Amino acid sequence: MTAERADILIIGAGIIGLTLARELVKGGQGDILVIEKEPEPGKHASGRNSGVLHAGIYYSPDSLKARSCLTGNRLMKEYCREQGLPLKESGKVIVARSSDELATLDELYSRAKSNGARVELIDERQLKEIEPNARSAGRALLSHDTAVVDPKAVMKSLKRGLEATGKVRILCDCRLTGLKGSTTVVTTRGEIGFRRVINASGAYCDKVAGLFGVGKEYRLIPFKGLYRMLNPGTPYTVNSNIYPVPDIRNPFLGVHFTRSVGGEVYLGPTAIPAFGRENYGLLSGIDGDAFRIALEDLQLFMQNPQFRSVALTEPKKYLPSYFFRDAARLVKQLAPADIAPCAKVGIRPQLVNWETKELVMDFMVLADGDALHVLNPISPAFTSSMDLAQKMVAEHFR
Repeated sequence: MTAERADILIIGAGIIGLTLARELVKGGQGDILVIEKEPEPGKHASGRNSGVLHAGIYYSPDSLKARSCLTGNRLMKEYCREQGLPLKESGKVIVARSSDELATLDELYSRAKSNGARVELIDERQLKEIEPNARSAGRALLSHDTAVVDPKAVMKSLKRGLEATGKVRILCDCRLTGLKGSTTVVTTRGEIGFRRVINASGAYCDKVAGLFGVGKEYRLIPFKGLYRMLNPGTPYTVNSNIYPVPDIRNPFLGVHFTRSVGGEVYLGPTAIPAFGRENYGLLSGIDGDAFRIALEDLQLFMQNPQFRSVALTEPKKYLPSYFFRDAARLVKQLAPADIAPCAKVGIRPQLVNWETKELVMDFMVLADGDALHVLNPISPAFTSSMDLAQKMVAEHFR
């Protein structure tokens, strides 16, 4: 096989890889190669997420998530408008399932205001006007800037735009298998030389970083996000997005209602510990990593109370009755027959600091010589991607 070469090699054609390539072109770079192990970009988290553009509510004000989310939200909306892509600027409400959650709701309001988000605390009367079927214990949080897009349409548009520049090549069906020296990778399509390299490999970011000798104290634990759908014609209204107050000690937001740009209402996702980075089915996607993941899950279960709580409660949501009970706490009316199965499922690749056994709550960007590693690209990575790309290019490529 003929050896390839590029000035900048990007490993992974997910949302992070493609927005980085786009920003590099805008910054004057002209010889960029993006490699992707799948037949097309966005086959995993980037194309399987809910499509919600978040608005900077949940994140600690000193975090990279907080600093990138709102600007990323604005940039992605602008991109969708410019490209004529589906965009539903619907907002969302966060509801308290009991009075015990009101203190956390107030904390979310505080964080959101610190982060510059347009939010307000509303009473039950106002909530009824916005989401007639939502229920909350006295008050709720209204986010004005939350929106919904079509992730697959965004990915296709980015790919099309990058290839049209003549400065970016996207090589699919190209799996990274090793490193040869410090400036050549080995792939299923042959060797590829590079001057600079960016690891944007999503669920495999820790493995790729390990090849380069970086981030060895971190390991990735996959969580499975199952969805269900509201049956068409169900008499209960969901106008936008209805979210619960989450446990802010964990990076998961809980099962919620989202009306997509196509009008379908999705319920989910779960956060079930999975046994493979592509374990989308009950057994499918369980690979040679399964035993290691199971052992690491067990260690986290024993040492991390927050993980233990997730591991004890989330797997029950495989059962429709448990899933229904979780969703029903957010609304006034919902019957089990209103919920239908759904093929939509995603994997959340959660990074863990294995020295402390703590889940990493923020994005992580590690620079090492001519290599840049984007680790922990979890929600709101899709929302934040364009701003993250600007920040990384400005700091590391100019």
